[in-house]
Amino acid sequence: MSQFAENVSKRLFSLDVFRGLTMFLLVAEAAGFHHNFSELAEGTLFSGLAHQLHHHPWNGLRFWDLIQPFFMFIVGVAMPFSLRKRLSRGSRSEVTKHILRRCFLLFWFGVLLHCVYSHALVWELWNVLVQLAFTILIAYAIMNLSNNTQIGISVGLLVLTEILYRAYNPEAPYAQGHDSFGSYIDMLVMGKINDDYWVFVNFIPTAAHTIWGVVCGRMLLSQTPASEKLKSFLIWGTVILVLGFAMDLLHITPIVKRIATSSFTLASGGIAILVLALFYWTIDVKNNHKNWLKVFSVVGTNSIFIYLFAETVGAQWFRGFGKIWTEGLLAPLGISEQVIMVINALFVLFIFWYITYFLDKHKIYFKV
Repeated sequence: MSQFAENVSKRLFSLDVFRGLTMFLLVAEAAGFHHNFSELAEGTLFSGLAHQLHHHPWNGLRFWDLIQPFFMFIVGVAMPFSLRKRLSRGSRSEVTKHILRRCFLLFWFGVLLHCVYSHALVWELWNVLVQLAFTILIAYAIMNLSNNTQIGISVGLLVLTEILYRAYNPEAPYAQGHDSFGSYIDMLVMGKINDDYWVFVNFIPTAAHTIWGVVCGRMLLSQTPASEKLKSFLIWGTVILVLGFAMDLLHITPIVKRIATSSFTLASGGIAILVLALFYWTIDVKNNHKNWLKVFSVVGTNSIFIYLFAETVGAQWFRGFGKIWTEGLLAPLGISEQVIMVINALFVLFIFWYITYFLDKHKIYFKV
């Protein structure tokens, strides 16, 4: 019984930091940092770094392409911890109701965000929260199965993705444009196609990210020695990372984030597992619970709230509010507009961070 209680209350600081850092980067984009830094860095030695803060236009992989996979993978890692805790306080049916309610809210939050972006009532399903609602449902539906079975199902989802795209357009299943299976489904479901080639059915292959997260979370929660956990993470993370890039290099399936090809899912998923291994080893295994890491961990304590806040009220109000002060104080000093806008973005990012710090300090958590 004491061992069960220990497992229920067990919390990994490395997971909190990983989630918090991912959310920190997401709200930094909402604060305007990525856009303004890119404008400032254009034509300089930092232009290559700036490009990494934006999605690749098609075939290739940039750092920013990894953020959504990280987010969906982390949610999966946290699910066994959350499930164990909730089952200690209630029944399986209550947990299922909670999952269904959570996915319902995530779906509609994602839809409403597109209304905010468009400043109009629109029916668009390309937001990460909509995708997450479906991947959580899929991962939860199978998480009582063995790890090998879950991995097998995730592979099946990638194979299904390959079949659907190749059957719809055998000549050019992954060519840049709107003549793809994903665009076909978008026309059926939404009656429109995304100008930047994002597709709704990305949740089918990227459900693998959440499933792999669940498997990793179960391993972290188990009594397996830390060295064995790390060994498994390193082996499997490396294997699927290499497999993803090999599929691209051998011209089997290109790495394309915008339609979440199987090679992209494998490569980004492998990186996510390796990053988890790095955080777990350096923070939990080595017991490096440095106070400065809380700068990131607090952002993850209210992850959905701060994402929604930053993308709506934060982006629309605080950027203009910050500019009153940054431009008013710095422009008279002769500082260029581009530099001021980067400083303004950092100022707004600090406001977002402080909100999460304040909420965490006062034990205020918005749960979905």
